[in-house]
Amino acid sequence: MTAAARQIASPGIRRLTPAIGAELTGIDFSRDIDDATFAVVHDAFLEYGVLLFGVHDLSPAQQVAFARRFGEVQIHVMNQYHADGFPELYRLSNLDEHGNPNGRHPDKGTLAWHTDGSWRPVTGQATIIYSEIVPATGGETHFCDMVAAYERLSPGWKARIADLRAVHNLDFSRTRRHGEDPMTEAQRRATPPVDHPIVRTHPETGRKCIFLGDHAEYILGMDYDAGRALIEELNALAIHADSTYEHHWKPGEMLVWDNRRLQHRATEYDAATQRRVIRRCTVLGEVPH
Repeated sequence: MTAAARQIASPGIRRLTPAIGAELTGIDFSRDIDDATFAVVHDAFLEYGVLLFGVHDLSPAQQVAFARRFGEVQIHVMNQYHADGFPELYRLSNLDEHGNPNGRHPDKGTLAWHTDGSWRPVTGQATIIYSEIVPATGGETHFCDMVAAYERLSPGWKARIADLRAVHNLDFSRTRRHGEDPMTEAQRRATPPVDHPIVRTHPETGRKCIFLGDHAEYILGMDYDAGRALIEELNALAIHADSTYEHHWKPGEMLVWDNRRLQHRATEYDAATQRRVIRRCTVLGEVPH
């Protein structure tokens, strides 16, 4: 544990699982986060991967301001999800104009394991989600540690994938998961496919991790179908119950996680009878190496 994280180990921080995740308490988001407090947050972010910040009355402006402490906030190409006057925010809602469930899941791609922004040359560093309305059942968010996933691979698997690069393509994942609402031609042009190493080194911790997920379409230099099969096999191998945290939302909670280390997914809920509204922003990180 880092020095800053030790300073708040008791009572300001509580592990969520033995493997990943911690809850941080005692932070007032109604005020600007000072440098010393943010240093504690950032150390815990690297230490635990995913952070829970209890229940807060957090405005869209406060969420974006907090995200900017981590770095440049992504303006998502899927601009139909922009919300609250902030293009940095991405709102997922199944409510109609009267505030009732409309029966449509806003983005089925979130139901598959993925990492945010892997379809960009500069990928996501941190994602920050705030829950406005949550369903009584379902609509959870699960996380799994890709550092642990890599470390559990056999020597044969590690050698097999050491130099492979996968092509990540938002249009591919959007079409197969949420094809009833495809990307526009302008959105496709703005996000051409990009390749990244399957094994990336975390730029701050130096640890190796698997970097795939649902946006990964094929492998450079490999037959398309063979590459698809390898990606699907490795994506399945990467998920382990003992390195997973499953978050059951309450209204007004905020989660922050490290996209470079974790994959995540949402779980199903009944979009015809249950209401779910969350707002999300992703902080840009680095070109993976």
